[in-house]
Amino acid sequence: MFLLRRQTQNQQENGPAQQDAKVAELREALGPLSGRRLKYCTDACLRRYLEARNWNVDKSKKMLEETLKWRSTYKPEEIRWAEVAHEGETGKVSRANFHDRLGRTVLILRPGMQNTASPEDNIKHLVYLLENAILNLSEGQEQMSWLIDFTGFSLGTNLSPKTARDIIHILQNHYPERLAIAFLFNPPRIFQAFYKAVKYFLDPKTAQKVKFVYPNNKDSVELMKSLFDIDNLPSEFGGKATLKYDHEEFSRLMTEDDVKTAKYWGFDDDKPFTTMNGHIGAEVAPEPVPVTPVVG
Repeated sequence: MFLLRRQTQNQQENGPAQQDAKVAELREALGPLSGRRLKYCTDACLRRYLEARNWNVDKSKKMLEETLKWRSTYKPEEIRWAEVAHEGETGKVSRANFHDRLGRTVLILRPGMQNTASPEDNIKHLVYLLENAILNLSEGQEQMSWLIDFTGFSLGTNLSPKTARDIIHILQNHYPERLAIAFLFNPPRIFQAFYKAVKYFLDPKTAQKVKFVYPNNKDSVELMKSLFDIDNLPSEFGGKATLKYDHEEFSRLMTEDDVKTAKYWGFDDDKPFTTMNGHIGAEVAPEPVPVTPVVG
């Protein structure tokens, strides 16, 4: 009875009205926003940060301000395909041409197709595709699905554990609640040791979204069918479609999306792109760093 009462109390505390109040409280705590910061901090964005920190406003504020600081220096919205296209030549990370059954954008990762040795460029390439996937989310969708194909995987071609940890840090701290589910399809045994090395850095909520899927396992097959149309799903993931990465065609699509990105963030397409802080981006004045003290 006590447990039931406690669950009911928690549901009431995190009901729609209470969540709306938390969003308003977080927005007020952030103080005045302008430019890209204002564009980034939508109500949906604030909800994701609150969700990631169990609706604790102080912790969510600290997390969000760290992201705003990161975005002001890394400038993910300014990365253009031409800068990272060489990383994508093998199709090691790409946006699928289909959605899952819930209409979510799907990213396909093929670690066995690793083709470069630069940790910075690998991360930059992934960040670019995360931004692109978000840009292409269906209306009302906040999350994406990942399909990870281990064909050709070996420890010699994979990212180092350190790079993997850096990626996990960026995903968990600067893209909270963007991952709906990640399917690791038929990973080899040698991957287990690698996963153990990086799982320690996964937030428990994120770890629960990682699903190991095996083609001969009935539950795995049913799980895939529940979230994907088998006719659209590539054979590498147990479907009937053919996964053929065409770098030239994908580059064309990404270049078109770069125009959409510039429009979304309010960049002037006619302005030349120049190097700023090691990244190429539109010539815009840097935004002031907020002086509101972080409470955490």
